[in-house]
Amino acid sequence: MNITKKIKILLQEAELYHAQGLLNEAMEKYNNATKLIRSNEQLKGKQNLIKGISKKILALKNDIIKIETAPKKPEVSAKIQDLIKKMYSFSPDKNEDLKALDGAIALAKFGQFKRAISEFNELIKKDSLRVVAAKSMLRCHMALSSMDEAVAQYEKWVSDHRFSTIQLDNLHIFLENILKKEGIEKKLPRRKAPKGKTCVIRVKVPKIEDDDTLDINSIGITIYKSPQKGQVVEFKVKFQLGNMVSLLISIRDKELIDIFKVGDVINDIQYYSTAALFNASGLVTSVKKIKIGPLRGDYCVDIKIVLN
Repeated sequence: MNITKKIKILLQEAELYHAQGLLNEAMEKYNNATKLIRSNEQLKGKQNLIKGISKKILALKNDIIKIETAPKKPEVSAKIQDLIKKMYSFSPDKNEDLKALDGAIALAKFGQFKRAISEFNELIKKDSLRVVAAKSMLRCHMALSSMDEAVAQYEKWVSDHRFSTIQLDNLHIFLENILKKEGIEKKLPRRKAPKGKTCVIRVKVPKIEDDDTLDINSIGITIYKSPQKGQVVEFKVKFQLGNMVSLLISIRDKELIDIFKVGDVINDIQYYSTAALFNASGLVTSVKKIKIGPLRGDYCVDIKIVLN
């Protein structure tokens, strides 16, 4: 194939991608065409070609800026939300309650926080899922920057007979640490013991293999590739289910996505929990590009904590 035909195909593909809204892909095609033109000294009218492509790249950059700066619609339609649940929470080996929990977490990962809060609230009725559902609700409120809503929700649970004192103590520590991480000092209420009675609370040592009692706020990963080689990059944990943590990585930090390859074990990860800082490995179990909703273009990465 001669160079003129290659350039023509690249420009046609760029136009097609631009028309479909695949702006980053279109930019890549335009850049490839420009490099090809610059590399050929015998090509006729190369300066005019480059000038024409530069105008198209400028228009494309303006479209990208408009999209990035435009206010994002926080919620998609109920039909799309149901599709998210089906696409990203299917697990035939789990019972119906765990499938419902997976579905609610999938909604939250895709930025559908209000619908997720509603579904987590239903799951609180299930004793075995009560704490993990409650923590997930609080994470959703924090993701919406609704700190007051998170605190108000916890305060309601203090008088909710469905929550045991141990469960509330767990939630108290969890929310208090999240607020501190955000630089908010807030004294949260505790459930008062009945008058004339002494309560003895026995707390089990957290086990990350079996439950969600060891809460991870963020993780630190050492970068071994340029341009951030040698630096420890901290990622906020958006959601957690047992020993599985989920990260959300913005499309603007796309170079960091290369760190995560499904099946790879990342060694010496720093885990910042509500109790302490500890080091362990992490197995990358999923790297998904979000294709619908307000987080479109961002990446969701799931990491399983592996104790050394």
